[in-house]
Amino acid sequence: MTISDLNDTEYIPYFKGYIDNANGLKLLPGLQSSFDEALLFFQSIDEDKLSYRYAEGKWTIKEIICHLIDTERIFCYRALRFARQDKTVLSGFDENEYVEYSGADDRTIDSLLEEYKSVRQASIALYNSFSQTTLLSKGVAGSGHVSVRALGFLIIGHEKHHIRIIKERYL
Repeated sequence: MTISDLNDTEYIPYFKGYIDNANGLKLLPGLQSSFDEALLFFQSIDEDKLSYRYAEGKWTIKEIICHLIDTERIFCYRALRFARQDKTVLSGFDENEYVEYSGADDRTIDSLLEEYKSVRQASIALYNSFSQTTLLSKGVAGSGHVSVRALGFLIIGHEKHHIRIIKERYL
């Protein structure tokens, strides 16, 4: 399954940019390859840059990594609920508050990347368990409907978005 299989009823317009970042990738191989690329990228960053903020109030690279971890967990939680046909409307989340209370800057890069690896492995295992029919399941999260498969592509596209921001503004 590729991004071209999605239709615009599977996600809200806000997510289009993230979805587009995953263009050309198949879902399961894309989850692995995007993680492999991200891991190599994060490991290549000099230690002294990990706590850098390019402007007041902006996140550090460590905080961005923690944000990616948190967001992936939330997206997979949503995917699991929708895959199991749970019709509960799931609330959004305030990513800035999550980062504020994450303690990311007090952690080592090795600790963050180990958690990132564990979360991605769990995400891949979860998505491997879904049938083609299950991937089409939808639910409501935040301000609109989203499908299980769109959430998988969002994980990839969201990761690519933040890596691009780091390259443009931090390094």
